Amino acid sequence: MIIGLILLNKKDNLWLLFHVGKITKDLNIFNGVGYEYETLSRYDKYFGRLIIKFKNKSQNMIRKAESVISDCEVDQILPNIFNNDVFPGYENVNISWEELSNIISKENWKTALQNQKGVYLITDISNGKMYVGSAYGEYMILGRWKSYVSTYHGGNIELKQLSNDYIKINFKYSILDIFKSTIDDKTIIERESWWKNILQTRQFGYNKN
Repeated sequence: MIIGLILLNKKDNLWLLFHVGKITKDLNIFNGVGYEYETLSRYDKYFGRLIIKFKNKSQNMIRKAESVISDCEVDQILPNIFNNDVFPGYENVNISWEELSNIISKENWKTALQNQKGVYLITDISNGKMYVGSAYGEYMILGRWKSYVSTYHGGNIELKQLSNDYIKINFKYSILDIFKSTIDDKTIIERESWWKNILQTRQFGYNKN
């Protein structure tokens, strides 16, 4: 069985349940997701509602259940699915695909994201691979991120090779730089390239160019 948790509050060590699945096949892969799985729908009613208290003492975000289960404590079960309406600030955005799909229609988030050009980061938490992208078209960051909600891959060549379920479970979205809407698009593209070089996402990540 696999269990997916999202960190809600680092200070209080609170995590939100978003997935429970059953491993159906061992793929014998050690530097990525080494199995195929199916979602256990009988746990659907707890997704986005069950909050676990757990202090992760390892840098590894993928842990064997038997090594941590005794340290996990049910903090609460929310009456409704967790709904984060408040935009936390550009520097504090660090959300999963599931969270992205929920907040993309929230007014506070829409207002913040559609008025800023920027450079963003997608991180694959299963293997540490990263993808750097830029947003300067219609609706700016909001428009770009909406494409990830609707297509999962956003049209990116390397991301198209991954399944939708894989992206839903393993991808997190954050913002590296923001710029006013009046800034020339060339500046955004140059900054995107700078981040690709710094993070080496062409050599070790999902960027192809």
